[in-house]
Amino acid sequence: MTQLIIAEKPNAAGRIAYALADGDVTKKNRGKAVWYETTIGDEKTYVVPAVGHIYTLEQEGKGWDYPVFDMVWKPTYEVRKKSKWMKNYHTNLKKLSDKADKFVNACDYDQEGSVIGYNILKFVVGTENAARMKFSTLTTSDLQEAYKNLSEELDHGMVQSGLARHILDWLWGINLSRALTLSVKNNTNTFKVLSTGRVQGPALKILVDREREIDEFEPEDYWILEAYLESEKGELKTRHEDGKFWKEEEADESKKNASKDGANVKKVSKNKFKHKPPYPFDLSTLQREAYSAFRFSPSKTLDVAQSLYESGLISYPRTSSQKLPPKIGYKNILKKIKNQNKYSELAQKLLDRGKLKPKQGKKEDKAHPAIYPTGSKPDSLSEDDKKLYDLIVKRYLAVFGKAAVRESVKLTFDLSGEMFLGKGKRTLEPNWFEFYDPYVKKKEQKVPDLEEGDELDVSKVSKLDKQTQPPKRYTQASLVSEMEKRNLGTKATRSQIIDKLYSRGYVDGSSIKVTDIGMGVVEALEKYSPKVLSENMTRSFEDDMEKIRDGDKSKDDVVEEAKKALGEILDSIEKNEEEIGQGLKEAVMETNRKKRELGECPECGGTLKVIKTGRSQFVGCSGYPDCENSYPLPQKAKIVPTKEKCDDCDLPTFKVIRRGKRPFEMCPDPDCKSKDDWD
Repeated sequence: MTQLIIAEKPNAAGRIAYALADGDVTKKNRGKAVWYETTIGDEKTYVVPAVGHIYTLEQEGKGWDYPVFDMVWKPTYEVRKKSKWMKNYHTNLKKLSDKADKFVNACDYDQEGSVIGYNILKFVVGTENAARMKFSTLTTSDLQEAYKNLSEELDHGMVQSGLARHILDWLWGINLSRALTLSVKNNTNTFKVLSTGRVQGPALKILVDREREIDEFEPEDYWILEAYLESEKGELKTRHEDGKFWKEEEADESKKNASKDGANVKKVSKNKFKHKPPYPFDLSTLQREAYSAFRFSPSKTLDVAQSLYESGLISYPRTSSQKLPPKIGYKNILKKIKNQNKYSELAQKLLDRGKLKPKQGKKEDKAHPAIYPTGSKPDSLSEDDKKLYDLIVKRYLAVFGKAAVRESVKLTFDLSGEMFLGKGKRTLEPNWFEFYDPYVKKKEQKVPDLEEGDELDVSKVSKLDKQTQPPKRYTQASLVSEMEKRNLGTKATRSQIIDKLYSRGYVDGSSIKVTDIGMGVVEALEKYSPKVLSENMTRSFEDDMEKIRDGDKSKDDVVEEAKKALGEILDSIEKNEEEIGQGLKEAVMETNRKKRELGECPECGGTLKVIKTGRSQFVGCSGYPDCENSYPLPQKAKIVPTKEKCDDCDLPTFKVIRRGKRPFEMCPDPDCKSKDDWD
């Protein structure tokens, strides 16, 4: 017997081969496409990677119109020019499968891995069934356990659910994107690729709604009083117990009263409380925490986590679980972590406690536990890998820690009849804080050790003019959380949706601001095809996907329902194509104009902008011909304004993006120091 084991990525293939081999392992390649040959028991075995989705959906037939409902699965290298490199991997699978008579899908145990393996089996091998390996880490012990407990059949519910998701996303994406793009092209003679989708539309609507809240927000004036108090026991800043004064005359009267004499401690309230340990990481929580700690975008966090997983250092990251089952071996992992100098002392403290019981969250995942370190010692890691690995290890340690004990102190001061409050917090027993340092979010606010009746001097009473603030814009991390809360997208796709919003030019900035074109797309759809933006419809299809997985609904029924709903949406767009096109034209032009603007011209106060003439580009002034100020630009490069100024010459800066080179930030002055490291 000869078997072929399908892996999702080359690194995973290598780990699987070496973990399961009973004989020598031979690494072979076709170009850069590798595979592994070995023996497992008495079976010759090929372990062959698929490098992700080696098959993709494509329109059946030609043309660039809509609606398009007929599609076919094809090798990705035949569909996408940038994926030609996949051809050798496809060839390996084809040639080696011809030699095999037993097949195992060992791709990641989730919808994507199930679809990847299924498509290879169906279109390369010619079968729709095979054995299935299910594992959550790429450690030798877990892989051996997964192989020992092979499922005799594929996870058909997950396969069908994954196929349905791909089909729905393809139908929505290609049809709606063509409808929007053609509405502009056919009616304004302007070509700009626009897109929306089943999840992308509602996600953009969330951002637009926040933008409107900010625009419509009318600030209100208010005032606060702060009193600075002094005594032999220390100093502290206090605030009037009324908090915000909405009438300035009332604030003035209280300030006048409080300034007359000293302060007396009216009341001291102390309260001890427990700060419980955090839950284990699911993907969304990891993405939020990595953004808070390192400013990693959600997609970057997922990429780095995937790299750590493929290196056998952490468990599978695409999980929604906040639970760590005992079968992962809490103590064994801690013993391995103890062998890493950085964590040795912390791990030993937990091991000395004996019984280990992690803090568990409510969220569960049918396929994988929460994210945890395997305990394997890293060989060499990039700086980003080190950061995320440290965060994951310390989170794992922290969930076994005891609750921290903290104390809050509330002091009430009488300043001539006006009551002011001083507040403090301190940690009495750090417990799990020690394991999660420096990622613990806590404030230590020390206050003097005062007693009721103590007298203090009033050094100053200040009245501060304030205004209420509009809602904050979303960050990428908070948008992922909001999408999860609203059940939009999946743990694996939310960061991709956000990346798409940026790449289409619909949003900009780390504090996400919707551009003119992003606003225009939502306004047009709200008016003429609001179902595209419907969260309810998106959630309904998400529920259908779960029903497919559980066997309560068929893929074909869900796809047919989706086609019917999509057909109605496309009809509404087509009927209003002219109005949509005209409405989007201005937004497209305004967005393109802003993308070229760098900042203020130092000569005339006009606007410096990127000007393209044929194949060349340079920086010119909007005041031309009255102002002829200009600067050269790197050619064959994308110029992205930063909206910042150069520290050396005060000119606007921009980012230069070139193929095969690292991005570089500079200003347009050829003699500026900002170009010293330019290559």
